[in-house]
Amino acid sequence: MIPFKLKLSKNKIQSLKDALARAEKNGDYQKVKKILSILLICGDKLISEVASLINVSAQAIRTWLKKYLTTGIRGLSNGKSPGRPSKLTKSQRKELFKIITSGPEAAGFPGACWRTPMLQHLIKEKFGVFYNAHYLSELLKNMGFSYQKAKFIASKQDKEARKEWLEMTWPEIIALAKTNNSYVLFGDEASFPQWGTLSYTWAPTGEQPTIQTSGTRKGYKVFGLIDYFSGRFFSKGHEGKLNGDSYIDFLKEVLSKTRKHIILIQDGAPYHKGIKVKEFFKKHANRLTVYKLPSYSPDYNPIEKLWKKIKEKGVHMKYFPTFGDLKNTVDEMLDLFDNIRDEVLSLFGFYNNLCTA
Repeated sequence: MIPFKLKLSKNKIQSLKDALARAEKNGDYQKVKKILSILLICGDKLISEVASLINVSAQAIRTWLKKYLTTGIRGLSNGKSPGRPSKLTKSQRKELFKIITSGPEAAGFPGACWRTPMLQHLIKEKFGVFYNAHYLSELLKNMGFSYQKAKFIASKQDKEARKEWLEMTWPEIIALAKTNNSYVLFGDEASFPQWGTLSYTWAPTGEQPTIQTSGTRKGYKVFGLIDYFSGRFFSKGHEGKLNGDSYIDFLKEVLSKTRKHIILIQDGAPYHKGIKVKEFFKKHANRLTVYKLPSYSPDYNPIEKLWKKIKEKGVHMKYFPTFGDLKNTVDEMLDLFDNIRDEVLSLFGFYNNLCTA
């Protein structure tokens, strides 16, 4: 038998490739096979070889060729929507979940970001099911995935220390707080620069937003503490350098505003560990119990989210001609969040989930 050979013009081959891309995007797997078979034959593949490659009969290939040669690309259409794809079983979903969470490289793909075509190919090759982009998105959402931006984590994080904090230290803190009717105060410091901060905003295309700046290299520093149980927000602005003395002044002010015992949770800032601060903690041990967060773990400190909210609402994209203008704006935002405690309490969702798990 003389091998069948198909010669097409460059324009027709390009039309087939464009149609192939559309079929892949729409999830029309049957049409993908038809177009791919014709392209392979144009590349001097035998019908028997193509049939083996795409797992169909040689007669099916001949039928598709006849339809294409008589009616063009429209002859390869199925005449109806491919419809909802067959579903993965529960065990297949569990296996897919493990593959996705392990990352593309572990599955043999280049790069570290999952893209829709990669997942379509993976599911088809691994489980024999083809999902178009729409249904693939639904599948991933139902499996607990969302399309989101990655974040950096410090390479120096101590995984064991972080695990111990969540599994042992935090339950210990909650038990102690309930026994002593204590505040559980997460503390941190923030700096608000007079020269301003930028953020994303909607603007006419081609017209980048501009914000005036004084260019003054001066910032307003703020100490803060937020309570896990009540959402109470203690804060104190500071115009100079943050150090042990200014930290002690802030803590003295906090102690003067409440008679409750305080469980203070702080990070490893150098002045938190200074001699003066240690002596202050020792002197007020009857009022203060201090815990240190694991190193390089800002994600374990809810007040970090509060600073972000204050900057978004108060200082992003704003011009402060004088330091006094900046200071007044920040102080207004501090007062605002001290009066919307539900908003502060919403920042503790991570720890609330730990307590109910």
